[in-house]
Amino acid sequence: MRLMLDANMLGFVCHPRSHEDVREWMDRMLAGGRHSFVVPEISDYEERREYLRAGFHESVLRLDSLARYHDYARISTNVMLRAAQLWAQARLAGMPTAHAKNIDADVILAAQAIEERCVVVTENVGHLGRYCDARPWRSIE
Repeated sequence: MRLMLDANMLGFVCHPRSHEDVREWMDRMLAGGRHSFVVPEISDYEERREYLRAGFHESVLRLDSLARYHDYARISTNVMLRAAQLWAQARLAGMPTAHAKNIDADVILAAQAIEERCVVVTENVGHLGRYCDARPWRSIE
């Protein structure tokens, strides 16, 4: 199974006060050989901008390392076209995930997951699960 990490999950792995339990889980998933990880460009952007602003240079290096050793899903035209469609559908259904003037990274992430055929690993299943297969990390073994 291809597992795509949302920004919060990247933060759990890369932040100076990272969550060892998440790192250990990632190691178990990789060791089992049934899963691979995908770093989506939108999640990289969300985390990287904060690390740069805060001067968390080691976190930037960790993020760079993840992008080198795992698949990196770039934002393509197809992703953005699908994201626009998801955004419009959510609003028409009365279920937006962000303010109308916001870029809404959730729909971009969901579009990347759909295009890449991934499960999004997130603590935000409520929002992302509207658009794609999204699961909490603790539920994936």
